[in-house]
Amino acid sequence: MKRLFAGLTALAVLAGCSVDNSPDSSVQAVAAAAYQSSEPPSLTVFTMVNNRTGNGGHTSLMVNGSQRVIFDPAGSFRDSRVVERGDVLYGITPGWLAAYKSAHARASFHVVSQEIPVTAAQAEQALRLVQANGSVPGAFCTSATTGLLKQVDGFNRIGSTFYPVRLMDDIATLPNVTTIKLYENDS
Repeated sequence: MKRLFAGLTALAVLAGCSVDNSPDSSVQAVAAAAYQSSEPPSLTVFTMVNNRTGNGGHTSLMVNGSQRVIFDPAGSFRDSRVVERGDVLYGITPGWLAAYKSAHARASFHVVSQEIPVTAAQAEQALRLVQANGSVPGAFCTSATTGLLKQVDGFNRIGSTFYPVRLMDDIATLPNVTTIKLYENDS
């Protein structure tokens, strides 16, 4: 009985990562949507945390390098004006970043943003990795994110996991991490 309950709990936790059946944007649309932030290079891990249970529901990764993108593996963020290819959202201006976080924060979940300053080379390495990764199957958002992060120079100590809060806890141990939590009460 305990195994059954543990399995059902794990499935519920991982249900926040959905299957994306929308078609990829064209290479031309991706190039046209590129947005370069004036902020220093960074990686930001987003964790969507259930307000009632404290369990994680989804993980994503923003890369701020030569352009700013969000790797939203098996994510559910959709807007016809946002260019997406292989689970990477392009053209992440300040407005789209706020919309992305707000779309995930609601009465039942809050969003934890953990920004890690990196070198330009690390940001470009992460950008290449997320662009080359392709779409991620449902329930593999955190596993995909940890797999990519472990390949970035200096992030090899990040543990592999399927659990968003576990990754969030690993990120919190890194030096110079800035953590911000967003709570909203809408449904």
